[in-house]
Amino acid sequence: MAIVKPFKALRPAVQYAKDVAALPYDVYDREEAKAYVKDKPLSFLNIDRPETQFDDNHDMYGDDVYDKANEILIEEEERGIFVQDEKPYYYLYELTMGDHTQTGIVALSAVDDYLNDVCKKHELTVAKKEADRIHHVDTTSAQTGPIFLTYRSQKSIKEVVKKVKTDTPLYDFISDDGIHHRVWIVSDEQDISMLEEDFNQVPCTYIADGHHRAASAVKVALKRREEHPDYQGNEEFNYFLSVLFPDDELAILDYNRVVKDLNGLTDEAFLRKVGEKFEIKSLPAKAKPKKKGEITMYLDEVWYKLKVKKDILKAKAASPVDSLDVAILQDELLAPILGIGDPRTDQRIKFVGGIRGIDELVKDVEKTNNAGVAFAMYPTSITELLNVADAHLLMPPKSTWFEPKLRSGLFIHKIER
Repeated sequence: MAIVKPFKALRPAVQYAKDVAALPYDVYDREEAKAYVKDKPLSFLNIDRPETQFDDNHDMYGDDVYDKANEILIEEEERGIFVQDEKPYYYLYELTMGDHTQTGIVALSAVDDYLNDVCKKHELTVAKKEADRIHHVDTTSAQTGPIFLTYRSQKSIKEVVKKVKTDTPLYDFISDDGIHHRVWIVSDEQDISMLEEDFNQVPCTYIADGHHRAASAVKVALKRREEHPDYQGNEEFNYFLSVLFPDDELAILDYNRVVKDLNGLTDEAFLRKVGEKFEIKSLPAKAKPKKKGEITMYLDEVWYKLKVKKDILKAKAASPVDSLDVAILQDELLAPILGIGDPRTDQRIKFVGGIRGIDELVKDVEKTNNAGVAFAMYPTSITELLNVADAHLLMPPKSTWFEPKLRSGLFIHKIER
């Protein structure tokens, strides 16, 4: 069963919460991050991306960069920007985007759950990306970006959440991108006990987003265990910061693809090859796919609907990975026709989050002088994600795009002081 425990959060004082809250560190490239923090001295991005405090040609992975993150965090705690809760609590974190609302429980998850596959994964990590967060967590002795977890919805947990949300929230603000954020402290001892007991009945949790942050937190924990051979298991470094959402509240958007060229094929030859695997129908206007098994494609200023042929669909139906639309596109079109063998490393393919809309796909193809092609995908479902993780399998890269994005800086877990 999952271990999900309350903790003493280091968090912004109420009056600073909106200014501190920042999108995840990996949403920005270096140039974008530096531009964003220019007039936002309290934004947590200053700590999450400390290279923004240095010249553009400074080594962004140098030890002094991570030391700067630690320096800013300590200074802001001393100034009262951040306050340390004295007792361990759970926290509720509600995000509303348009007419969609989801409420997660901010807590600590056990490193051993990750190691023993009680906390399940569905994505590979890249060592270079891990190394950055390992250095950041290790230098600051703090986990600053929560891991986005999900679990199969439990009625008893929802009842506690509903009760706590009748109280006045601790934080209540709308971020610059229009997302409404509200946070409550679960301070009642009975509510805390009920949540801890309820999670003890949850057989497993799943990483929805944040595989690199999770892997990095775990590797820092293992390092600290080596440094403390007499550790007991209840030390803070044995847990990682997480926000757990019930599966029935999550929204997954499409994650689309743009390829810069047709791999040496003419439009006609390309369409002919695609037609061997998919039913092709030209469309009168731009359109997103309406159901699983459909893909819409933009080629030379024309939109097409691709429908996977039934024999291919039938052959792949038994596999939770092979039956994914993104896997079918990769296996039947991107690899054999366009030569995209490894989408993780191939520079000819670009992934576009569904939050940007399909007009973004048109713009990207236009940048190739219409030599490229774009594919709009039907969103992977949360059920598909859970099924892949339960089977101990991995999804193709860029299979899911979660919105709204969790903010960093609202909750910090100090792993040692």
